[in-house]
Amino acid sequence: MTSGEPVALVVTAEPIDDEMVDRIAQHQADRPDDWVVIEAPYDLAAGIDQAPEGHILLIDCVTLWLSNVIVRGDSEGSVAMAAAAAVRAIGARSSDVIVVSNEVGFGLVPPDPLSRRFRDAQGRLNQALASSFDRSFLVAAGRLLPLLDADQVLG
Repeated sequence: MTSGEPVALVVTAEPIDDEMVDRIAQHQADRPDDWVVIEAPYDLAAGIDQAPEGHILLIDCVTLWLSNVIVRGDSEGSVAMAAAAAVRAIGARSSDVIVVSNEVGFGLVPPDPLSRRFRDAQGRLNQALASSFDRSFLVAAGRLLPLLDADQVLG
């Protein structure tokens, strides 16, 4: 981030194995020391609410957060409510918000129920996030591809 504005980072990764511990350590080493860091592996809305106003908010990442709550065994209804709470918390912010998420629906339909549940929930969450922002982008091969509503394309 080079805007000069202060940054609050909500992180969602859990150090569940040695490889993830190494990834987290690398992210910690790479980030600027003056960023406010909030850990929210399960209660994303609360993590967003903890971020100081006036800071650019970076959420990295909602896909890991969703995976955490689904693997923990949260019911479909509670996951949907938690996702809606996170989207509302983002919408309540007056500063810029950047959300990192993965598009998981481009591949084959997963062969097991848990993976299909995750993929479908991630798609719904991505749709809710995209519709709540002024601008949304898909990043592919290092390129920003703007995501447009049908009426923006078809008039």
